[in-house]
Amino acid sequence: MQKPTLLVLAAGMGSRYGGLKQIDPVGPAGETIIDYSIYDAIRAGFGKVVFVIRHDIEQTFREVVGSKFANRLPVEYAFQELANIPAPFTVPPGRTKPWGTGHAILAAESVIHEPFAMINADDFYGADTFRVLADYLRQVKADSNAYAMVGFTLRKTLSDHGTVARGVCQVDNAGKLKQIVELLKIARAGTGAKDGDQNLTGDEPVSMNFWGFTPTLFGHIRRELQQFLKLHGQEEKSELLIPMIVGSLVTQNRATCQVLRTTASWFGVTYREDRPIVIESVRKLVAAGDYPAQLWK
Repeated sequence: MQKPTLLVLAAGMGSRYGGLKQIDPVGPAGETIIDYSIYDAIRAGFGKVVFVIRHDIEQTFREVVGSKFANRLPVEYAFQELANIPAPFTVPPGRTKPWGTGHAILAAESVIHEPFAMINADDFYGADTFRVLADYLRQVKADSNAYAMVGFTLRKTLSDHGTVARGVCQVDNAGKLKQIVELLKIARAGTGAKDGDQNLTGDEPVSMNFWGFTPTLFGHIRRELQQFLKLHGQEEKSELLIPMIVGSLVTQNRATCQVLRTTASWFGVTYREDRPIVIESVRKLVAAGDYPAQLWK
């Protein structure tokens, strides 16, 4: 049985955070969030890791991050670059923002040929999350359009230090995704949350960009990217986000997406003020025996 691949989106410099947060230590022996993701992926049975980065951070990333894993599983790199878009489209003057997570995934097409999970580099998803998705990916065929995502409870994914963007999901009785709405400025509000004037209970299942795909996704993204560039290609900040792509595929019956549930806790570093909370959360997991005090001995 072919092992699934882990695709890690790490091209962002973290503009709100103020630095290359992907390599900031959060563990007791200097581990990063990426270290814990790869550790969990290896013990869940993933067979390869692919990092999507930019050329200008390649040397630092290879030395500080990739070198840790090279003797543990195959490591490959793909590069998200602003100018890498199909003809006849061109980058508009003044645009510096990347084209979004859909464009980032497409950058890895040449190195992924098996079912794969996609995660953010700066989110801590927990061991159970990797096990749940690995179990799903081992059973799905590489030419299938049956995708999956791991859903987290909205209130458990909010930051006390600013707004967050989340894909809020509607799920049918069979656990299949019906619709996903990307809300870009969700803030905590009592026991619930708000996005502008929209009130949320806080119980809504949300996407934290922990997805399970097959290589059929790449063809879908190419089509969606063409349409996106026709409509928004001359804008300076519009992005083609993976929840938008999956939502479009589901509503057009081009694909299905099973929403999987997990017992794991999510936490991430959106703002610099979030980092102490992540460090303390990791410390508690180490103390509970979920992780060793030193991951890579």
